[in-house]
Amino acid sequence: MEGSPLADGDWWRTAVLYQVYVRSFADGDGDGTGDLTGVRSKLPYLAELGVDALWFTPWYRSPMADGGYDVADYRTVDPAFGTLADAEKLIAEARTAGIRVLVDVVPNHVSAQHSWFRAALAAGPGSPERELFHFRPGRGPEGQLPPNDWQSEFGGPAWTRLADGQWYLHLFAPEQPDLNWAHPAVRREHEEILRFWFERGVAGVRIDSAALLAKDPELPDMAGNQGPHPYIDRDELHEIYRSWRALAEEYGGVFVGEVWLPDSERFARYLRPDELHTAFNFAFLSCPWDAGRLRTAIDETLAEHAPVGAPATWVLCNHDVTRTVTRYGREDTGFDFARKAFGVPSDPVLGTRRARAAALLSLALPGSVYLYQGEELGLVEAEIPRELIQDPMHERSGGRDPGRDGCRVPLPWAAAEPYAGFGSTVEPWLPQPPGWSRFAADRQLTDPGSMLSLYRAALALRGSHPGFTGTPLRWLPAPPEVLAFTRGEELSCLVNLSATAVPLPAHRELLLTSGSLDDAGQLPPDTAAWLRT
Repeated sequence: MEGSPLADGDWWRTAVLYQVYVRSFADGDGDGTGDLTGVRSKLPYLAELGVDALWFTPWYRSPMADGGYDVADYRTVDPAFGTLADAEKLIAEARTAGIRVLVDVVPNHVSAQHSWFRAALAAGPGSPERELFHFRPGRGPEGQLPPNDWQSEFGGPAWTRLADGQWYLHLFAPEQPDLNWAHPAVRREHEEILRFWFERGVAGVRIDSAALLAKDPELPDMAGNQGPHPYIDRDELHEIYRSWRALAEEYGGVFVGEVWLPDSERFARYLRPDELHTAFNFAFLSCPWDAGRLRTAIDETLAEHAPVGAPATWVLCNHDVTRTVTRYGREDTGFDFARKAFGVPSDPVLGTRRARAAALLSLALPGSVYLYQGEELGLVEAEIPRELIQDPMHERSGGRDPGRDGCRVPLPWAAAEPYAGFGSTVEPWLPQPPGWSRFAADRQLTDPGSMLSLYRAALALRGSHPGFTGTPLRWLPAPPEVLAFTRGEELSCLVNLSATAVPLPAHRELLLTSGSLDDAGQLPPDTAAWLRT
């Protein structure tokens, strides 16, 4: 692939990485669930789209209590997705197509069906098997109260009591018991897991909940705690990631961490040259469609990465957040888990126009870009009927939170085929909303004005124009609601977030726009342009 040869050790600094949520990507065996055979069949599509790498959410054996993030066996592919041999074929075939593969690891917790946790349950209180997790007696006269006041990220207490009276910690669902990272066996096992997948040819690893692994051994209450946070961003984490980095260097592998931290100095510590290579940029992802807020997010992101020499990452959506088109079509265009609700109105025409502009904005920024499957098709957030929602966030919130299934609906590939060409011969695992076929990839491929055509054109330019690699961003003078910057001497990006059209700066060539210019040749509201200057 031009601009990203597989031999290039720094490929990750400017790469476009495409996130594959296997369950909803493409169904190769017709059973209603996406699988690795389905992904392999779409490798030509992904190569033509122009992405450099694929990041796969967990494909390991799992009871799917949390969409695969409850891992029962890291060395086995879940039968719903295929086999280990299928994964090895996919990695090899992607590499032949010029596309690298990254896998997901979930080190904070495992599935309650994991052999370690089953052994811990069988062994009983005080056993060595329970030392791999966080088992504690309860508080109160009969131990009937949880050991502390921690709350689950999915809502409700972070503790579940067993019949033998002990409680175990789970920062997420009860089916996801937290591992004890102070135990050497936990560290050894994860290093062996990393080797297992690096030896099968993966180019890197995304680390789920990367800042949560280490816990204060005293497990103190959150209320009244005056010291460091008892389980977020603890200093012990950095020694873990330094050992991981040394292992990755043996294989030429890279890491991207899921690190949500408001403190930029603390965040940058994870990106020191001997720790993680990159981390997700949640400030940009959750930022409202507002010129001032976006410019601040961009400036702060670049500033916090600069001291450690790490590239920024840019992402508009992933498998956990509201689809970009829907979010940008709402009155509140930001994203916050606490504000998710049913029935929030959205204007899909406005949202699509803004999402197209945001695509050109994110792809023009220095660093790497993550593209969630279906964003290139302009998919909207689907309203899943309450009785069909599978995400545990919905149940744990008492039915208040709509959950994350709305951005996980199976992709539409062919407009005229059953289930929009997802490949199923039965109802897919999540229902596709009425009219889903209007987003089908085959229909968009023949439409030069489609979202897919825009992404393909943008990625082709990004991969061929020297201004997109190795050149810093420099802001240009512009009205308050317009973002204007250059990359090098010949490339400029202009994004109009104002309510009126604005003139283009002097330029030699109009490379690409997210929408048509007006009759006066000006850039309309919610539109972006790339210019050769």
